[in-house]
Amino acid sequence: MPDLPLFPTSLVGSYPQPDWLIDRERLAGRFPPRVRARELWRVDPAYLDQAQRDATRLAIADQQEAGLDIITDGEISRESYSNALATALDGIDIDNPGTALDRSGHPNPVPRIVGPIKRRHPVNVTALDFLRAHAAPAKSVKVTVPGPFTMAQQAQNDHYPSLEAAAYAYAEAVRDEVADLFAAGADIVQLDEPYLQARPEAARQFGVGVINAALDGISGTTAVHLCFGYAAIIHDRPSGYSFLPELAGCAASQISIETAQSGLDCSVLAPLSDAGKTIILGVLNLGDPVVEGVDDVAERVRRALPYVPAEQLVLAPDCGMKYLPRDSAFGKLRAMTGAAVKLRDGS
Repeated sequence: MPDLPLFPTSLVGSYPQPDWLIDRERLAGRFPPRVRARELWRVDPAYLDQAQRDATRLAIADQQEAGLDIITDGEISRESYSNALATALDGIDIDNPGTALDRSGHPNPVPRIVGPIKRRHPVNVTALDFLRAHAAPAKSVKVTVPGPFTMAQQAQNDHYPSLEAAAYAYAEAVRDEVADLFAAGADIVQLDEPYLQARPEAARQFGVGVINAALDGISGTTAVHLCFGYAAIIHDRPSGYSFLPELAGCAASQISIETAQSGLDCSVLAPLSDAGKTIILGVLNLGDPVVEGVDDVAERVRRALPYVPAEQLVLAPDCGMKYLPRDSAFGKLRAMTGAAVKLRDGS
């Protein structure tokens, strides 16, 4: 992985998709789809792949112009963070979805597990190849993958004896995907696990276990992301995580969390820091499209410094940047990279 400066900057994963590519009004009016949602795309299917690639180039260029140190593809070609992988696995009936409750308690169409879960082919390697080809050589690149705990919570299990057994089956598929991503040149692979926060009781029973199973034998730099839900959809946010210190025992080297909108008491990060984890610190409030000042963002970082050494911090937005207006998202990234420069200078 390329050398990173102090306070390196990164997206969590997503970046706003252009209005000409996806129906952002329809996207904003629903929870992230768990099954396929091709009706969200504005482009004729014959030209969709080309349009997604063009939009991904723009997302990569925006990140680099904003000065980010770690680049993602912005998840531009995805309908949601999870459904591309979750619907590409054997053992899933995608034509007859099931139902599960989302984190707000509403029923949603979800993948229905009808047989043994297996990954039949790499899902994100082509997107990684495109990202690597268009990111500057000096930049690190990160790929996000839905985690096994969350995919199990977002499915109707009609095959395995328990939800835990289904989660471990998902973990095998995720491990295969992560291994292929590192073999293809990813610098960082992140498991998105928002349902660790949404389902803390189940998370305490087997959340860390399935994450460790998904990362068993993996030697690259890995991260686990958990959040309070997209700010554009979940407006009431708790001031603390229901599941966080337990991740000191997980195999991932980085933990991605939100602090900006929730005003998180950063003392909860101390056990993770003491365990040697790097903290990907959410310091951009995505519940408000107004671009923060550099000083405001820097102050959010300083709140963590009594509990996490500077060498163990990566700066990022809170979760769900894809729902922001594009100019707002870009301005916020510039504020974040400006804060990183300010902090490096000691000012």
